[in-house]
Amino acid sequence: MAIIYESKVYKNTKHSSICADIFYHGSETPVIIYIHSGALIFGTRKWLPMEQVEIYKSAGFSVISSDYRLAPETKFELINDDIQDALNWVRTTASKMYDFNTDKLALIGCSAGAYLSLLSVTMVNRPNAIVSFYGYGDILGKWYSEPSDFYCKKSIVKLVEAEKSLCDSEVSEGSWERFNYYLWCRQQGTWVETVTGLDRENDSELLRRYNPIDNISIDFPPTLFLHGDKDTDVPYEQSLMMYEALRKAGIQTELVTVSGADHVFDQNINDPRVKSAFEKTVGFLKKHLCE
Repeated sequence: MAIIYESKVYKNTKHSSICADIFYHGSETPVIIYIHSGALIFGTRKWLPMEQVEIYKSAGFSVISSDYRLAPETKFELINDDIQDALNWVRTTASKMYDFNTDKLALIGCSAGAYLSLLSVTMVNRPNAIVSFYGYGDILGKWYSEPSDFYCKKSIVKLVEAEKSLCDSEVSEGSWERFNYYLWCRQQGTWVETVTGLDRENDSELLRRYNPIDNISIDFPPTLFLHGDKDTDVPYEQSLMMYEALRKAGIQTELVTVSGADHVFDQNINDPRVKSAFEKTVGFLKKHLCE
């Protein structure tokens, strides 16, 4: 069966319409919602490679790639609301349009999208499974609160230059030009304060509400972590830490270490290591959504 593709607005705000791309693969198919990367600052639903859509389609899944509003124009809490609203929309409105099986729904996120997927456990409407590609579960760790050695080796970005890529109002699709703002954050070690608008010390209790490692409970869904052990952006230890914490809590969890791989390794779909990682991803999804 060919994939039916449509783009839909799943949420309207005062200043924007937030979209999702639907790749429908048949009645009663389990659903994957894909959350893109970009440090919550840049990126778009269009970053989901069609090669990956085909992998999931061949395994019997429908796929939805969702946008969300971006920081710093949009407050951190509202970004999380967008993910909850996307889940609600899929399970209510979209399910009536496409009759896929929203009782069997997984979130797949990359990097910041994986962080948002892991944070979905704090929401009322939760997924049945989570797949985290090179994601992170601790935004309060030193890796995000101190200048990055890796990014400080690049040309130093001035704030006035970084801010040129930002907008006067909220935006839900961010171009690569906005990467400069992320680069400035990493070089200064200010991502948490800049993106959340919260102070690490004075707002520590509130920040922990948005920290997946601090929100592990028996209700956490089965979770698969995939991470390259040479990741220069998000430390491999972020996935290892979450995996060990979930395992200790009795949650069904798996960790796939991609030897020698850096960030966004999943884009190299012809790499045998990446093919193996996707085979394990599909196996995990079938186990928790199809059996």
